[in-house]
Amino acid sequence: MVEVFLRTLPFFAIIGLGYWAGRSRFITEEANAYLTKFVFYFALSAMLFRFSANLPFSDIFNGRLILAYLWGTAFVYGIATAVAFLRGLDVPSAAVEAQCAAIGNVGFLGLPMLAMLFGEAAIGPVMLVLATDLVVFSSLIVILINGGRDGRLRLATLRLIGAGLLRNPMIVSIGAGLLWSGFALPIPEPLGDFLNILGGAATPGALFAIGASLAARSAERVRIAAWLGFCKLVLHPLFVALAVLVFFPLDAFSAQVVVAAAALPVAGNVFMLAQHYGIAPHRVSAAILLSTAASILTVPPVIAWVNL
Repeated sequence: MVEVFLRTLPFFAIIGLGYWAGRSRFITEEANAYLTKFVFYFALSAMLFRFSANLPFSDIFNGRLILAYLWGTAFVYGIATAVAFLRGLDVPSAAVEAQCAAIGNVGFLGLPMLAMLFGEAAIGPVMLVLATDLVVFSSLIVILINGGRDGRLRLATLRLIGAGLLRNPMIVSIGAGLLWSGFALPIPEPLGDFLNILGGAATPGALFAIGASLAARSAERVRIAAWLGFCKLVLHPLFVALAVLVFFPLDAFSAQVVVAAAALPVAGNVFMLAQHYGIAPHRVSAAILLSTAASILTVPPVIAWVNL
C-alpha cells in the first residue's frame, strides 16, 4: 500500500499546490474559473478525443461493466436519498445529497490518475464510468430537481437535459473520438502532436484547478458533509465491488479499474448544479472539501486492495 500511496501522492500534491495558490490569493477565484474553463473545454476534451479516437469501440464498450457500475451507484444513490427523506428533506435537496454520495471526480482526477496507475488499458473502463455518470446521473438530478419543484416532469426539462448533454464537451469529445475510430480514420501527425500537447495540459491543469477551487469551499454542515463523504469514499466502492464481483462479474482488470473509479471523492460539478439551482451549495461545498482531503488516505488503500 505504501507504494500505491507514493504513486498517488504527486496527484494530491498538485491539488495541494492549487489549494495553497487559491488560499493565498496567488490565484483568484476568477482566474481559477478561467483555468477550469480551459481544462474543461480544451485540454481535457483533447485528451478524451485522443484516447477514444485511438481505441476501437469494441474495446471500449462493455455492457456488463455499465450494468455493474449502474447497480452499485444506484444502490448508494438510494441509501443517501432514503437518509435524506428520513431527515425530512424535499426531493430536490435529497437529489443533490444523493449526487454527492454517488458521483466522483472521474473526469478531472480519475482519468489521468488511473490511466497512469493502471496503464492506458484503463482508459476504456474509466471513460465508460465517466459517460455513465454524465448521461445517466447528471440527467437524473435535473429530472428530480425540476420534477420535485414542479410536481411533474415537463417537456422543457427533457429538452434542457438533451441540450446539456449535447453541449457537454466531455460527451462531445468522446463521441467524436469514437466516430473517428469507427471510421478507422488515421490521425495525421500534426493533429496528433496538437492533441498530445493540448491534452498534456489536462492533468496538471485539472488537478491544480481542483485544489484552487477547494480553497473557496466552506466547511459548514460538517456532520452531513462527513456522512456524504463516507458514502462516496467507502460505501460507493464497496457496493460497486460487490456488483463487479458477485452480480455482474467482470474480468479482474476491469473490476479493479471500476472499483478504483468509484473510490474517488465528490465531483466538483455537483457544486455547480447545487449553486445553479440554489439547493444546499454550502453542504455540497463542504462534502467536496472533506471528501477530497480524506481521499488522500482512502484512495490508496482501495487501489492496493483491488490490486491484490
